[in-house]
Amino acid sequence: MKKLVITLLHIGYWALYSLLLLLLLVMLNRSIALHSKPLMMFIVPFIYVPALIGFYTFYTFLFTRFLARKKIAALAGTGLLVSVAAGIVGLVATRLTWNFQLPDNERLLAVSVFISLMSVNALLNGIIGLVIRAFITWYKDLRWKEELARKNVETELALVKSQINPHFLFNTLNNIDVLMEKDPARASVYFKKLSDMLRFMLYETNAEKIVLQEELTYIEKYIDLQRIRSSRPGYIQFSVAGNTCQQLVAPMLFIPFIENACKHADTRKEDNTIVVTFEIADTEIHFTCTNRYNLSVNSGKGVGGLGNELIQKRLQLLYPGKHQLNIDTGNNQYTVQLNIHL
Repeated sequence: MKKLVITLLHIGYWALYSLLLLLLLVMLNRSIALHSKPLMMFIVPFIYVPALIGFYTFYTFLFTRFLARKKIAALAGTGLLVSVAAGIVGLVATRLTWNFQLPDNERLLAVSVFISLMSVNALLNGIIGLVIRAFITWYKDLRWKEELARKNVETELALVKSQINPHFLFNTLNNIDVLMEKDPARASVYFKKLSDMLRFMLYETNAEKIVLQEELTYIEKYIDLQRIRSSRPGYIQFSVAGNTCQQLVAPMLFIPFIENACKHADTRKEDNTIVVTFEIADTEIHFTCTNRYNLSVNSGKGVGGLGNELIQKRLQLLYPGKHQLNIDTGNNQYTVQLNIHL
């Protein structure tokens, strides 16, 4: 909490305290001369001196020394002593500014009553001081925890991305290597595609959100690189329905699922071995990726491939409560359905 806000909070409290005191005096005696000098010489030491001592002693010393350390018993005992001491100081200040004479037989009783009243005043203001200090501390801790949580999320996202991107790049370079052995001329074209993809990974993925169309262009180039490894390019089907120019998404969100599908598909010699679809609505993105797989071949390494746990963790960080991820492995098909609510 900013210092200006804390200062205004203190000023507001004492202004309210003075207003309540004024109303109380008016209620006790409507004809009282509130502006009279003798009255003010009595009110200031009697009302304000113990209140200020109690408030700021509790606010500063007792809070940090006892309440912050959860020493409640010590807080209660010290608080009572401070309140009585504030009452005594208030009595001395009152005696110095307001000259009053009492009979000897009433002096002890009057002193006891004065000290008791001023001690209660100091104690009540001290408790309020503790409450205000506790609120300020709680608010500061809350803001600190929010800032820490935000930094932790940023760190975890960077860690997740750093683990996914090298794996993806490794697979893509392998695809280019296979193409160079078969057709160097075509490899040059696909090196250009890889260059565009690397540029996207280096510069575009640093943004928190990118236009969905850019993500889909990246995916399309990746699929083109995968198709060159097969004599039947139709083994991967890719389709997009809806307006992709207005939606914003986190970068590299869908490609790991497609990468895993390409890695674990049981054949590249049949059409529709892998089917990737996007359905774009105004506030939702529906993504589906299905690939056929041979359970006996993939049982040793898992059809999910590298990064499934990391991908799910990233989704939880980026879209908490705003995504549904369903993975089905029935009938020798690995199906990922991801719905993102924008």
